[in-house]
Amino acid sequence: MLDFAPKIPIAEFISDLTDTITDMFAFLFDPIKNQFGDFMEWGADLLASIPAVIVILVVAVLAFFISGKRFGLSIFSIIGLWLVYNQGMWEDLMFTFTLVLASSLLSVIIGVPIGILMSKSKTAETILTPILDFMQTMPAFVYLIPAVAFFSIGMVPGIFASLIFATPPTVRFTNLGIRQVSRELVEASEAFGSTGSQKLFKVELPMAKKTIMAGINQTVMLSLSMVVIASMIGAPGLGRQVLSALQRAQVGTGFVAGIGIVILAIIIDRFTQNLNK
Repeated sequence: MLDFAPKIPIAEFISDLTDTITDMFAFLFDPIKNQFGDFMEWGADLLASIPAVIVILVVAVLAFFISGKRFGLSIFSIIGLWLVYNQGMWEDLMFTFTLVLASSLLSVIIGVPIGILMSKSKTAETILTPILDFMQTMPAFVYLIPAVAFFSIGMVPGIFASLIFATPPTVRFTNLGIRQVSRELVEASEAFGSTGSQKLFKVELPMAKKTIMAGINQTVMLSLSMVVIASMIGAPGLGRQVLSALQRAQVGTGFVAGIGIVILAIIIDRFTQNLNK
């Protein structure tokens, strides 16, 4: 009864489009895969080469000052990071942190300007809102397909997939924060002769800082949630340990790697929350 029209070749169209984009922009994808990939691996190796005790102490000191000179986060950081080191997963933790840091920074660099554009243009908001809805509702595993098509396997496609998955919160919260700035303040700045850029950087962004930081916090957490998924396309780190344990039914190893991800997630979350305060 429903076969009144031929099947629409959506899958074939997307496959052909992906192949076309891959061939057309190979001159761009290949350098990113090689140079940027080598740079990320170098950064992760550099972090892993630093003695663990130094990293733990630096994190503990930063946690002490960021949390308002309270010892709770510092003690948790010391115990949690020492536990990861004790379980022999320190190098994997550094690769995971590098992956999260790179994808989060790129998401913020891309997301904040787009959020500002949405807050200034109703047309841009109308166009971009369904795109953001699509990016947030699409299953995260689907993003691995174009990532592999464009960048093969490794850390770079993992960052690419995390970038698509984690950018929307920063865009949405930046747009929301700027739109919630008091109209009276904006009008006062205009009355004093502020230019558009002065109004943005001296009034709107400072007033919207808490909302924007909340979006960045969500972006970082979403980037971290992609760690295990990205391991399916060769991204190194704790996610690879979880995936390996799943394939071999090694419950203990998988649990330890999962604890490492949880510890990293809590530390990063508390850091970003306290920075917002």
